[in-house]
Amino acid sequence: MTTASHYRLHRTVVLVGMMGSGKTAIGRSLAAFLDVSFVDSDAAIEEAAALTIPEIFARDGEAFFRKREAEVLRRLLSGPPGIVSTGGGAFLAAENRDAIAEMGIALWLDADLETLWERVRHKDTRPLLRTDDPKATLTAIYEERQPIYALAGLRLPVNGTASIDETTRAVIQTLLTRPEILEGNS
Repeated sequence: MTTASHYRLHRTVVLVGMMGSGKTAIGRSLAAFLDVSFVDSDAAIEEAAALTIPEIFARDGEAFFRKREAEVLRRLLSGPPGIVSTGGGAFLAAENRDAIAEMGIALWLDADLETLWERVRHKDTRPLLRTDDPKATLTAIYEERQPIYALAGLRLPVNGTASIDETTRAVIQTLLTRPEILEGNS
């Protein structure tokens, strides 16, 4: 891959998709490669609240969390172009989709259900999966959210066996199809 100096990011790229699709790992890698800022919106919410996401859900509920999430996302989009990873539910709100479309671009990391399950099944940091049958819950969430994620401006099918570096390269190639988002210099 060429160096970051060969690219110019014009709009913030917001990574959207299911929990376990790689938004944070790919976001960090992409930001480092392009030499731009990276923010995980969930981490920004946790920092502002001085609580973890599961603690916010338990104490204040999902509706409260979603309101804070929308505020943080709008603030992140208002800054200079960078990379933002969102929680899996952030893109579900029309308000968030509109803000992203207005001030950035949504890139859907589209991972298949089995890849997602392999990545999240041993983690206890997913409040929505704290159910009697987490795989059935994940499947239901996946089926419900796929049509909404499909509204993203860009989509990248995620290869579950690809490395972070390989996926980052695929993201760069996807972004280069939109020169108003990412420009490559020869």
